[in-house]
Amino acid sequence: MDHFITIADTPTEELEHVLDVAARLRVDRNSGQTNNPVLAGKSLAMLFEKPSLRTRVSFEQAVYELGGHAVHLLQQEIGIGKRESAADIAQVLSGMVHGIMARVFEHAKLEQMAEAGSVPVINALSDDSHPCQALADIMTMRDEFGHDLSGRTLAYVGDGNNVAKSLAWMCGKLGLRFVIAAPDGYKLPDTLLETIREGCRGADVDQIDDPHQAVRDADAIYTDTFVSMGQEDEKQQRLTVFADYQVNQTLLDAAPDHVIVLHCLPAYRGVEITADVIDGPSSRVFPQAHNRLHGQKGLLAVLMGGC
Repeated sequence: MDHFITIADTPTEELEHVLDVAARLRVDRNSGQTNNPVLAGKSLAMLFEKPSLRTRVSFEQAVYELGGHAVHLLQQEIGIGKRESAADIAQVLSGMVHGIMARVFEHAKLEQMAEAGSVPVINALSDDSHPCQALADIMTMRDEFGHDLSGRTLAYVGDGNNVAKSLAWMCGKLGLRFVIAAPDGYKLPDTLLETIREGCRGADVDQIDDPHQAVRDADAIYTDTFVSMGQEDEKQQRLTVFADYQVNQTLLDAAPDHVIVLHCLPAYRGVEITADVIDGPSSRVFPQAHNRLHGQKGLLAVLMGGC
C-alpha cells in the first residue's frame, strides 16, 4: 500500500492488516506498554483546509506515540491550489518529510499529491470520502461483535455523503450488509452501489427511503450531520428534508435490542441525533471517536513504519 486515498482503491487484505495492527497497538497502549517507535526519525506533514478536532489530535498523537514528529500546516499558510498547486506542494514536502496527511475540500487535490509526490499520502477527509473514519468505525464494530463482521448489518440514516460512501465500500469489502435510508436527492448514486457490487463479490449494499425499515435488522445504526462544512447555505432546506431521519428512541425501538449507535462527530444534538440516544446505553459514539487514534496508528505503522 503506497497511499491511503479511498477505501475503494485499498485491497481488502490491506484494510484487514491495518485494522489488525491498530488493534495490537491499542492492546499494548492500554496495558501500559510504550508502542514500538516504528516512526522514530520520521515526520508527517498534516495539511488542513478544514477545521478539525479528532483528525488533528488523533494523527498528531499517533505520530508521537509511534516515535515520530508531526508538522501542522493550515490553509492560510500553504494555500493548496491557490498560493501553490497540490502537485508542487507534494513534491516539495516529499524532500522534507516522510508522509503527507491532508484534510481538504476537493478530492482531486489528494490524487494530485499522490501522483506528484514520492511519500505516502493519506486522505484525512475530502468531500468525496473519509477512509480514516471508516477504519475507526469498523474497529468499533469489531469491539462489539467480534473480528468477523460478515453478515452483520450497518444501517446508515441520513445524507449520502463522504462518510456514507466510505462505509459502503468498507462494508462491501469486509462482508457486512450496508443499507442507507436517505430522502430523494440525497441518496448515494446508484452507479456507486453497482460498482461496489461488481467490485466486491457478494456485496449486499442497498438504499431505501424509510429509516425504520432500514434499521429493522441492524447491528449498528450510523448517522452524521445533515449539514456538512461548505453546505451552510443549504441548512434550512436540509433540516426540512431530513426532519424524519433523526436517530431517536423511536427509531431505536424499531431495531434489535442489541443495536449500537455510531456517529462520526461533531454531533448536533436534537437535529440528526437526540441527546438521550448519544448519551444512552446503545451509544458507542465516544469509544468510536477514541478509535480514531488507534486506527490512525495502525495506518501510519503500515504506511510509514513498515509493519
